[in-house]
Amino acid sequence: MADGDTGTRPNVLFVLTDQERYDCSAPDGPPVETPTMDRLSSEGMRFERATTPISICTSARASLMTGRFPHGHGMLNNSHEADAIQPNLPPELETFSELLAESGYECSYTGKWHVGRDQTPEDFGFSYLGGSDKHHDDIDDAFREYREERGVPLGEVDLEEELYTGDDPRDGGEGTFAAAKTPVDVEETRAWFLAERTIDAIERHAAGEDEGDRDGPFFHRADFYGPHHPYVVPEPYASMYDPDEIDPPESYAETYDGKPQVHENYLHYRGADGLEWDHWAEATAKYWGFVSLIDDQLDRILAALEERALADETAVVHASDHGDFVGNHRQFNKGPLMYDDTYRIPLQIRWLGVTEPGSTCEAPVHLHDLSATFLEMGDVEVPEAFDARSLVPLLENGGDPAAASVDWPDSTFAQYHGDEFGLYTQRMVRTERYKYVYNGPDVDELYDLEADPAELQNLIDHPAYADVRRELREQLVDWMERTDDPNQGWVPNVLERASRNDG
Repeated sequence: MADGDTGTRPNVLFVLTDQERYDCSAPDGPPVETPTMDRLSSEGMRFERATTPISICTSARASLMTGRFPHGHGMLNNSHEADAIQPNLPPELETFSELLAESGYECSYTGKWHVGRDQTPEDFGFSYLGGSDKHHDDIDDAFREYREERGVPLGEVDLEEELYTGDDPRDGGEGTFAAAKTPVDVEETRAWFLAERTIDAIERHAAGEDEGDRDGPFFHRADFYGPHHPYVVPEPYASMYDPDEIDPPESYAETYDGKPQVHENYLHYRGADGLEWDHWAEATAKYWGFVSLIDDQLDRILAALEERALADETAVVHASDHGDFVGNHRQFNKGPLMYDDTYRIPLQIRWLGVTEPGSTCEAPVHLHDLSATFLEMGDVEVPEAFDARSLVPLLENGGDPAAASVDWPDSTFAQYHGDEFGLYTQRMVRTERYKYVYNGPDVDELYDLEADPAELQNLIDHPAYADVRRELREQLVDWMERTDDPNQGWVPNVLERASRNDG
């Protein structure tokens, strides 16, 4: 890897999408056109088993900033909601961006923030270059002014093919806005604008280097507001995928039999029980179009790196905060359902000269491992308080922990604490083959991901899986102890008694 000299540390371009499903850019996934993400995989490393620590925006993003699991930073649900348990990050917690800025990195940020109700990226070492939306952050007017200058002010555009949750999917008077086609040009989308601001940042950095104004490398974070719902896209993306050619996923056969009651409750709460497959096919087509729109903006950004001769010295990272159901398990959005649809995330890293082109890492990793990764890339010591492991040894050794001589866990750990539906604490352990979900007030879940990748059959009471249940419960207790999970005071006893009953 690069040494500690500020002249040889890599620049970092970090592109974080919002609710992007893992399978959209997976080699065996649906037919979504993602040539730029595919290029990152072919020129760098694709992580096969990357998961988010929690499937909700604020909490996942706070983990990414602090390198901690949600119970360690305290932002357990969305900061913009009235029932936010904690509206802002505690100021005493160290963040990777502040540490990078202190070490000489020029840190800049565009787009979605959603980590604090009153804080902005500028409170954490970044210069903020605009692009926020009014619903989640409302921390600048740049995009609204951009749209007004182009003669298409926000909120004054007549959308087409609108789709809503609720009993009548065409009735905007109830339910949640899910998808639509917008008549604006691609250049008038927020995705285009965020890419443009990112390109501006790259060009300013290149110009500053040419003039000798800056001594250190740059870290730029581009946070896209998609493909989070509503899936609103212009042409050609709105009709890029034909709903009539999209078949229901295997998990659409979900009956909720043997599952925690909250799963079916969420179906009704989100209003997804009023959507039939033809509606979901339409929404899926728009969602895929949104992914392709963002992929094309990423291509523009990578082209700017190349035009400015910065590609060789810039590590490029693409990930998502979490996934999206988009009709899988017949669900909308996300929630206290710990399926791979929302917990498995895309992760590709291109670090030319370090990562082996076209390599795949099978080791299980977490989204917030990127916090430690960015610090090691920048030759900055990772705080002991971080529950994060740097991915640099994997990047340097073809994704193989054994070749890197590092002791790597064989599972990931995740949690959920509820959102506007109400608090509902969960814990999850996922290995390559199995997933165990602890649901305190309801039935636990166990899935054999090899035999049942759609996670339809809950095997928690299956006698043939007693040893698997026992092993995964032990791993869960170990994760809770290692991360100082406050539930470790009583949950282990519950799990131990359950395992004794298995015997």
